[in-house]
Order: sequence, then C-alpha cells, then structure tokens
Amino acid sequence: MRLMSFLRPDGTPSWGVATGETVSDLGDRAPGLKAALATHVSLAPAGASWHLDEITFLPPIPDPDKIICVGLNYLSHILEGGREPPKKPTIFTRWANTQVGHGQPIVRPNASETLDYEGELAVVIGRACRHVKAADFGSVIAGYACYNDASVREWQRHSGQFTPGKNFPSTGGFGPWIVTPDEMGDVTRQSLLTRLNGEEVQRATLDDLVFDVPALVEYCSTFTRLEPGDVIITGTTGGVGAYRKPPLWMKPGDIVEVEISGIGTLRNTVTQEG
Repeated sequence: MRLMSFLRPDGTPSWGVATGETVSDLGDRAPGLKAALATHVSLAPAGASWHLDEITFLPPIPDPDKIICVGLNYLSHILEGGREPPKKPTIFTRWANTQVGHGQPIVRPNASETLDYEGELAVVIGRACRHVKAADFGSVIAGYACYNDASVREWQRHSGQFTPGKNFPSTGGFGPWIVTPDEMGDVTRQSLLTRLNGEEVQRATLDDLVFDVPALVEYCSTFTRLEPGDVIITGTTGGVGAYRKPPLWMKPGDIVEVEISGIGTLRNTVTQEG
C-alpha cells in the first residue's frame, strides 16, 4: 500500500492511498496522515479519487513530531570523509518546515552555494513506542519512503553539530509516498541510488548500513518516545558531492532523483532562494 499526502486540485490538503496512477482521497477519515496512523482509521480505498497529474505532492508526513537523522551510517561515506566508524549512531535533527514533497523544488539558499545531495531511506513510525527491541522493530513501522537529506555543507561544518546545514528551508525532499512493510518486503534486500541530471552519483544496497533499521529503532526509542508519523532518516552512502574532485554541488536548474527499489523515485528540481 502506498500512503501519501497531497493538495487536491483546489489546493485543499488531504491524504490517501495511491494505486497505479490515481490516489483515493481519504481526507474525510482523519485530518492528516499522521492522525490517521495514530487513530488507526481504515485505509481501504473508497470515495473520490484523483489522477496523480491533478494533485500536488506534499511530504508524506507534512507535520511529523520528530525527524531524527542518522549521519555516517554507510561505510563508503565514512571512508570517503576520512572518518572512523562510529560506535553508536550519530544523531541530529531536521525540522518539519524544511521538507518538500515529490515534484516540488529544493531551494539553494542565498547564504551558500555548497548544496549537496544525500539520497536516503526514511523509516516512518506507525505507533507510539518506547524501548522497542531490535527483534520487534517491525511492530512499530508504518512504512518506508525516499528522502533527499540535502546539506548546505559550509553551514554543516561550522562546528561539530550538523544541525545548521540541515535546516535551511525547502532542502529536505521526502516522498513520493510511504510504502507499507507488507509491500516493501525485506528492507535489507532493497537498493538505493541517486541521480543528478540523469547521471548516477550514488548507489548502495541497504544491507550496507552500519546501524540497520532494527538497531536504529531500538536506539532511538530508548532515548525518546517515538510517535506515529515520526521519521527516522537512516543516512547516506558514498558519492556525495562534497568529496568529489572538484566538488559537485547542486545548482539552480538541476534535477535530483532518489530511487529505492520497492518504493519508487523521489524527484525534485533545484531553484535559487528568492
């Protein structure tokens, strides 16, 4: 099942279940997808539907309580930066108002030209939980999505904290939808790739994570209570623009795509801050 949030043709926000090239509008069942996960409303498609060309994609969860980001979680990315593998997950945060949906522009800020792509797997939490054991991670997962955790590298490196470079407005691509675990299958068997203007710049298999999804759910649910709709972004693989020679930064007019098997492709253009 593919769960998504969107704007109806008249601009009204809603959410629903995508099937093929249409989405069934379930906006009358809950005020948003986060609320639908929390209250366990029926997800059976019914009623009005729209063609995907008629609607505007929103981030699947436009208003998560928390976006927990994991850094340095693929060995290839750790090595290209000349670092040692961390003993525990490297955690930072992104704010909800930095996100954009599939098809919407990622914005390069006027403060810097060092805007870098980071293709990642996003894990969406389906119920409130604490102290989840790794073996039980599947019981709290609503599904998976693509994420472009774009970084303004200059600001990310102002200190040892990554947060400033990860929270410029409209820099977090999220979507196009959430795929439920039953449809996704074994997440470790999926592959991730990022393309910039049609050229492959990142590729990995998800079994290459230093801290896999079960480990991250256990770790994060220990230091905080995870809520329905919370998002854990699991880290990026090698090939980022910062470590290329010369560096490869995203610029206005670029098209960046994050594709994960079992989910689909998140596509965003890049524009300059107005």
